Amino acid sequence: MGKILYLECNSGISGDMTVGALLDLGADRKVLEKALDSMGLEGYHLHFGRKETCGLDAFDFDVHLEAGQEHEHGHGQEHEHSHGHDRGYSHEHSHDHEHSHEHGHGHDHEHSHVHEYSHDHEHSCDHEHSHGHDHSHEHPHIHRNLYDVCEIIDRLDAGSRVKELAKRMFGIVAEAESKAHGLPVDQVHFHEVGAIDSIIDIVSVAVCVDNLGIEEVVVSPLSEGRGHVHCQHGILPVPVPATANIVSACGLKLRLTDNDGEMVTPTGAAIAAALRTRDELPDSCRLLRVGMGAGNKVFRQANVLRAMLLETEEGKAPNVELWLMESNLDDSTGEMLGLAMEMLLEAGAADVWYTPIFMKKNRPAYQLSVLCGETEREFLEDILMTQTTTIGIRRYPVQRTVLQRELKQVQTEYGPADVKVCHHRGRIFCYPEFESIRRICKERKADFQSVYWEVRRVAEAE
Repeated sequence: MGKILYLECNSGISGDMTVGALLDLGADRKVLEKALDSMGLEGYHLHFGRKETCGLDAFDFDVHLEAGQEHEHGHGQEHEHSHGHDRGYSHEHSHDHEHSHEHGHGHDHEHSHVHEYSHDHEHSCDHEHSHGHDHSHEHPHIHRNLYDVCEIIDRLDAGSRVKELAKRMFGIVAEAESKAHGLPVDQVHFHEVGAIDSIIDIVSVAVCVDNLGIEEVVVSPLSEGRGHVHCQHGILPVPVPATANIVSACGLKLRLTDNDGEMVTPTGAAIAAALRTRDELPDSCRLLRVGMGAGNKVFRQANVLRAMLLETEEGKAPNVELWLMESNLDDSTGEMLGLAMEMLLEAGAADVWYTPIFMKKNRPAYQLSVLCGETEREFLEDILMTQTTTIGIRRYPVQRTVLQRELKQVQTEYGPADVKVCHHRGRIFCYPEFESIRRICKERKADFQSVYWEVRRVAEAE
């Protein structure tokens, strides 16, 4: 049975609301807290609770920055969420929106101040987190760029899938901010406080998605409000520049409403773009569970993000639509090609490979092939153009059939190990994860084959 996550964004989407919805679906809170603790970030504490919205019971997740670090976005709860600003902007919402978005749907405002991007909550400044928290923007002027954030994510005690997904989300936001402010990606910086909010929200989403064993995600059109929001650099229109750039670059669908204020934050848009793997739901499926993440802003409709966990019929492996991009390279060095592959995989490519070829004048060369989804295609093309010597890229739409799979952890004589469990027409296949095998071999001074077959034996026995 294949698990599909459906995000119904009738009230927009933000980081906090997404985390709340996934926890309400059944993601393990202890697993989340352990993962977040492993990054070694300080100066915040988490809020887990429930709240009623238009008579509906929803999960209320929030990040509170402790004394001396007002929420740049305050994550939540009542952040009026000015959603909208470009990340660092001092999002004070115009509209009085009390950033309730992120949580109140002020959603995270990922807005970044060009140089003081408060990365996540997406609204840096007050934005994202004004949501209801009082964000006083008196934060220390410490900044982090995308490289710094990725270093923090690498400290996570989690699998490679979690880290790659979190980096992909941050990369999407950084690209959007880069375009909005006319700066190179490496010059986009996030405020210390805002970065904490964003890191917690984005990493939490990655951990929860992995914990739920979700492989396929469908995202509804993103409902967005109207009007303007105030930020440090002036008044910005809704959707704010960073959000608009993400929606445009990643092919997300936007549905404009008559609600006053920002409903989709940059962080929320980046989450939707990074998670989405398919455009439509299957013709038939079974509804397993429903989770709702609460926002704090008051709209005509219930301000919640609804997440549905669906199960497809057994025996039918879904067809997934992807893009295959190719480029012939006869003047790139081995080091250059190695770095390009690494960056492409970290940015969300499904697969990357090189094929030896001969080009004109009998020059030995390589064909670089990249397999990716529609949402990642433009971002990956930028990497190809800047990190290799290519001056052109071919692309073709392709389809692939994938087995339904889930990641499980088994206990062996060598310790815990992750195993990918795949299903096909009633049969089950267990494949130990390489990262777990490598870790055990190094820690226990054991040989690869002994560890691999022991992990597989235990997984198949269970």
